[in-house]
Amino acid sequence: MKPALTAEKAAALIPDGATVMIGGFMGVGSPHRLIDALVAAGVRDLTVIANDTCRPNEGIGKLVAARAVRHVIASHIGLNPETQAQMIAGEIEVELVAQGTLAERIRAAGMGLGGVLTPTGVGTRIAEGKEVLTIDGKAFLLEKPLRADFALIAAHEADYVGNLTYSMTAHNFNPVMALAATTVIAEPGLIVPVGAIPPDGVKTPGVLVDHLLERAH
Repeated sequence: MKPALTAEKAAALIPDGATVMIGGFMGVGSPHRLIDALVAAGVRDLTVIANDTCRPNEGIGKLVAARAVRHVIASHIGLNPETQAQMIAGEIEVELVAQGTLAERIRAAGMGLGGVLTPTGVGTRIAEGKEVLTIDGKAFLLEKPLRADFALIAAHEADYVGNLTYSMTAHNFNPVMALAATTVIAEPGLIVPVGAIPPDGVKTPGVLVDHLLERAH
């Protein structure tokens, strides 16, 4: 059994300067209680790997507004003007990665692969400084895996040994991020007895999960 942590104790595990994957798509499937606890803890200089930075003062946007983030690796920042303002001011570094490439780079890390070959970005500024391979006459960029110190993911349900399920579009980045980090912290909506989740309903097995948050009260 995995003891459930408060959001505050879980946030205390994450030091300044950590590389953190945060699940979700515009806040859907993001661990909101854990994000709030990180803001309250005053963490700084995070590298955040995520699909997006959500909106101002929502989801990951709260970390940006609190100036907790030094570097963002994401597929877009278009709905968060605060991220854009900090980038223009040189206060935050933003690395934009095509959404599919981002997901596959994370998956590559989780699967122990050396990288991903993709035609996306060939012949553009994205290709600068990257290795280009020609396969069957077609050019591909070698995009390297993305790993993190921590993966912070939201789940629909967890059981007492950490098996996780996800609801609907929260399947987005959470399952692959759970494969690609040294420490995985899951924020479930419900914690249920072992056996309550059908084996074929488990999307992230408990062996991958290091810590569970207490369920919301």
